[in-house]
Amino acid sequence: MIYKSKKQILDSKKIEAKGKTFEVKDIAYFKNNILPNLVDTIILSESKNLKNFCYQLAYSCGLSLGIYPASIQALYRACGKKETGGFCVPAINLRTLTFELAQTIFEIAKKINSNLFIFEIAESEIGYTWQSPQEYSALVTLAAIKQDYSGPLFFQGDHFQVEVSKYKKDPKQHIKNLKKLIKQSIDAGFYNIDIDSSTLVDLSKKELDAQQKLNYKLCAYFTKYLRKIQPKGVEISIGGEIGEVGGVNSEPKDLNAFMQGYLKEIAKLEGISKISVQTGTKHGGVVLPDGSIAKAKIDLNTLDKLSKLAKDNYQLAGAVQHGASTLPNEAFHHFPKRGCIEVHLATQFQNIIYDYMPLPLKEKIYSWLDKNCYQERKKEWTDDQFIYRLRKKALGPFKKEIYQLPTELKDKIKAILSQEFSFLFDKLNLKNKKNIVDKYIRRLT
Repeated sequence: MIYKSKKQILDSKKIEAKGKTFEVKDIAYFKNNILPNLVDTIILSESKNLKNFCYQLAYSCGLSLGIYPASIQALYRACGKKETGGFCVPAINLRTLTFELAQTIFEIAKKINSNLFIFEIAESEIGYTWQSPQEYSALVTLAAIKQDYSGPLFFQGDHFQVEVSKYKKDPKQHIKNLKKLIKQSIDAGFYNIDIDSSTLVDLSKKELDAQQKLNYKLCAYFTKYLRKIQPKGVEISIGGEIGEVGGVNSEPKDLNAFMQGYLKEIAKLEGISKISVQTGTKHGGVVLPDGSIAKAKIDLNTLDKLSKLAKDNYQLAGAVQHGASTLPNEAFHHFPKRGCIEVHLATQFQNIIYDYMPLPLKEKIYSWLDKNCYQERKKEWTDDQFIYRLRKKALGPFKKEIYQLPTELKDKIKAILSQEFSFLFDKLNLKNKKNIVDKYIRRLT
């Protein structure tokens, strides 16, 4: 049911308004009667004001139940000092069915006694999935309430990226837009932000410092901005990047050049906590003409060397692996062993949803792609490659239809993805990590 007004939500008397905050008075009633309607309203309502109220309500009710947004900075700093480690944190991008899949993650987390995982969304995904940071954090928070989870929620802005064409055309405006996105995300509880200015690395230049200069200068600029606007008592975890995913593999000399220049730029400020590197993977994998995915070739030695260098020389938590969704299963147990602190996962979850989507809806989506995304098609692509590459662009326009899939089908998708998440959490060594998180992550009073 879609709520029509704020009054309709509050008339149940099960939520008490206290100024601008709210407190759940009857948890069972809230979970079974109010919460499902809040999710419906967030996804299906056309009222911006009512949706904003639902975001505020979800956040406030979450706080009243011990669910709060947090920065992972203190834990990553401890990893950089080698006080703890031996695990790899999954950063999970939920592009659709966010409420349902977040519930699945919380179910698994409770079984393995862990709260060491990140919910993230990239700038590009915000656009094509039609999920604002406020909506994303609200849906995850409501999923946490539904599953009786309490504790920190790590929300992360993934690939807040400097786009080369936009930067060259109007650098001031592009930077202004990124700052606006960062501020909006922080206001939604995203206390972990990955800055990706690696797009500006220029390997045509001979000197290493010159290659990385624009990258480290802009990363330092956004670091200063983040430290200036971060909420009182919060030290936002910031990620940097030295090699664009899908490009040339990173080397120790690249990391040194970036960090030496970056540290000079930020002076005594608290800097980045981790560094994303390129090890041979590609976002979404490499699509073959028949639509299948080529087996990725990941350079684990590069990941190992750069993680060790990041910790030993710069006290960073370690290197970050992007584009890992389509890696073979046998790759994932290597990440904790190679010092990889964080692995980003998205495409495979989307693929599974498409695999189980009803054929009529899939055909409707593919027809929409033909009409609306044909200009993005490369001449050498087959139909299968075109669909695989661009079907993510349909997740926003078909958001409501996907959400309204039959419950039994969504339950089947959740069951399949539960196996995926369970496998990943096991291989990334997340079992019984709740005590470690609780040791380093404190709730603001």
